[in-house]
Amino acid sequence: MNIIVTGGAGFIGSNFVYYELKHHPEDTIICLDALTYAGNMETLEEAQKHANFKFVKGDIADREFVYKLFDEVKPDVVVNFAAESHVDRSIENPEVFLRTNVMGTGVLMDACRRGGNIRYHQVSTDEVYGDLPLDRPDLFFTEETPLHTSSPYSASKASADLLVLAYYRTYKLPITISRCSNNYGPYHFPEKLIPLMIANALNGKKLPVYGKGENVRDWLYVEDHCSAIDLIIRKGRIGEVYNIGGHNERTNLQVVKTIIKELGKNEDLIEFVTDRPGHDRRYAIDPTKMKNELGWQPETTFDEGIKQTIRWYLDNKPWWEHIISGEYQSYYEKMYGNRY
Repeated sequence: MNIIVTGGAGFIGSNFVYYELKHHPEDTIICLDALTYAGNMETLEEAQKHANFKFVKGDIADREFVYKLFDEVKPDVVVNFAAESHVDRSIENPEVFLRTNVMGTGVLMDACRRGGNIRYHQVSTDEVYGDLPLDRPDLFFTEETPLHTSSPYSASKASADLLVLAYYRTYKLPITISRCSNNYGPYHFPEKLIPLMIANALNGKKLPVYGKGENVRDWLYVEDHCSAIDLIIRKGRIGEVYNIGGHNERTNLQVVKTIIKELGKNEDLIEFVTDRPGHDRRYAIDPTKMKNELGWQPETTFDEGIKQTIRWYLDNKPWWEHIISGEYQSYYEKMYGNRY
């Protein structure tokens, strides 16, 4: 199969690229990424060594470009990871989230229709469900939970999900949607909670924690997420939504304290800061449908996964140090500027 992976230079997208290259070497992976601030060509260095991997720089909201690409590579499947995804950035500048997350999704699906109803998978988030109360640990998000967004980011993702479902109903486009809980693991952009805390702790900097650190997230190791999406695009039922969760709930403060302990640092580094506007209290996914229909369940516990993640950051310091210094932004031009 020819698989277009959009956002493949980002965190989850790049991990999915590596998962597919490892588990399905017979397939060709075409990675499409605009290389905005969170897209990093250094992440794809190993992938570039594979004969059946191709990188293309471009914007999913650029209709002419996307149509031309589809005509050239003739994909069998499109997996859309491309998204502006940082909630804090969406609060500062919502417009770019609407362009990429909503308009870009529409362009990709139009290209799929134009190409003869190409199989399309939308990677979404549990944030479209809103949040759950901290005092009701018995409540979980299911695929039937109403959408109830809190930030411009989650609103843009929910809008895209509704558009995807509308294309299925209106045009019979063969789609699926997955909604995942918070991911962590290798190649995670260092402004997100876990990598930020690891990098700051290693550099002896303060560890900023929103509010009192009581917000709860369900943590999913990124490779488990990739295996779930792989199952969905190959065996999932068309027109369906699948929740992907880790059953690994932790408060933000618990996560930070775990990292401090693993690194042998002092909790004095923790600094509580003013909470984010509209900060969701608790996310928790019920992945029963994934287990019952596709036989999937997460293999990595948080305690195992956080150790693996910290080890990866210790072993790959140049990768995240380049990002923090801004050097990675010039990496693409230096290494690949003359290739396309």
